[in-house]
Amino acid sequence: MHIVLHQPEIPANTGNIGRTCVATGTGLHLIEPLGFRLSEKNIKRAGMDYWDKLALTRYINYEEFLSKNGLPSGSESGPKIWYATTKAHHVYTDVTFGPDDYIMFGKESAGIPEEILVDHEDTCIRIPMLDSIRSLNLSNSVAIVLYEALRQNGFASMQLAGELHRLHWRE
Repeated sequence: MHIVLHQPEIPANTGNIGRTCVATGTGLHLIEPLGFRLSEKNIKRAGMDYWDKLALTRYINYEEFLSKNGLPSGSESGPKIWYATTKAHHVYTDVTFGPDDYIMFGKESAGIPEEILVDHEDTCIRIPMLDSIRSLNLSNSVAIVLYEALRQNGFASMQLAGELHRLHWRE
């Protein structure tokens, strides 16, 4: 699974998303321009001490992202790009995510450019919310959609049970 942030603006959100990606074994792809420097304290503070474990790739623009990842593949069996946007007709729980799919989110102030969305209506997805709200926090949105995609794929390679630190669960 891959998370793509198209021109992210807020370092703390990107740090939180990076931490979520590390916890789930998900790659993070950043499409420039970024609204911050990756060396900023806010991004590292939000990502805590996990930032060095993050599978991070940066791209100059959307076209480079597509080119370097062989997307779109044109094949029904290859990975898809899902475009998370409040403008979509499809709810994120109504689609089937593949294990190698990409889920793209736009910048906090404007979302994914409509020039990109218009060509991908069938793979645009949304999180339902009241119409009086413009959007959810970006890092929350990523977590919501990513965990649904991971659930659909059986949480592959993830730890599904935990243990208490000092005591033991009663059998």
